Amino acid sequence: MLLLSGCVKNYIPQDLDSFNLESSYTQTLFNPILGRNTLYSNIFLDNNNSAKPLTFKLVNVRTYDGLPAPELSAAFPIYVWKEQYTGDETSLQAIEAKRIQEDHPFLEIREHSGDMLFWGSNEILARSVKSMPDSGYKFDIQVGNSGGSKVIKDLRIQPYIIREYEPNNADIISAYSSSDWLNPSSVSNIIGDSSQTTLYASDIRISIHKLSSQGSSFRIVFIDKNNKFIDPSKFNLTNWTGLVHGFNMQKTATYVKYDVAYPIPLVERRTKYTTIDGKYAHLDLSYSRLTAGGFRQVSNLLFDFAIYTKGDWEIIVSFPKESPKFDND
Repeated sequence: MLLLSGCVKNYIPQDLDSFNLESSYTQTLFNPILGRNTLYSNIFLDNNNSAKPLTFKLVNVRTYDGLPAPELSAAFPIYVWKEQYTGDETSLQAIEAKRIQEDHPFLEIREHSGDMLFWGSNEILARSVKSMPDSGYKFDIQVGNSGGSKVIKDLRIQPYIIREYEPNNADIISAYSSSDWLNPSSVSNIIGDSSQTTLYASDIRISIHKLSSQGSSFRIVFIDKNNKFIDPSKFNLTNWTGLVHGFNMQKTATYVKYDVAYPIPLVERRTKYTTIDGKYAHLDLSYSRLTAGGFRQVSNLLFDFAIYTKGDWEIIVSFPKESPKFDND
């Protein structure tokens, strides 16, 4: 009987995790914008039929034509947050103390969720990856548990070309742009100095320029209708020290400059420097003057933007049609 009992135990099947062979990704084509970290989450559909945790593994990364794609697996230094950024940090050192650099490839799969993370905040990495109109890349995902596994084949990546800032007039595939000029997000009560009539957002031009890839600064410049500098002090209600999350402010007769950490915004999180959704930095440039009736008129120019790559950047606010009236009537 003991021998029989031992034999029976050997033939009792072990409990295995359930695995749903019909599980798969709800999205098979991915179009991240190069130069930005992009997360695709909650895209694996299982209907809770498989025992958790599942394990996901990236396999067979290749070009669309089936050739090796080492640029997708090569690791580059990427900033990763180890503490939460709040927007209340009081120095660049305080910001940098909250993040470290780790080596990551362009595409990573989160091991137990199947979420896909495209790392793009390293500019060298972003420029090494092929973008549209190239056919891009293919890859497979192996997913399973102790009860079974499957390989999901021929997922595809076709990245959009690197766009270092937004808003951006450049075509997302060809990079062609008919104009570098943008317009403010909104304008109120800005009066022309000669016509005494209202200037609208369409009358004001804004451009974003990268002056150098070496530094880590941001400055704002104003240009009048004669292509001469406007003293930033004329925007006398602007909270210059709280305008952007920058430090060591330099305010001169031709520009206001800050030392900053990039990207701007640093994370997609609402702070006092951003839009409500946290996606863009929010500039509020304002001034006041007295009208002929002795009333105080407050004028505002608002502009929402993002910059994704490190460097010395400049925003130019230009008034080509007519310079603003700053003086009292």
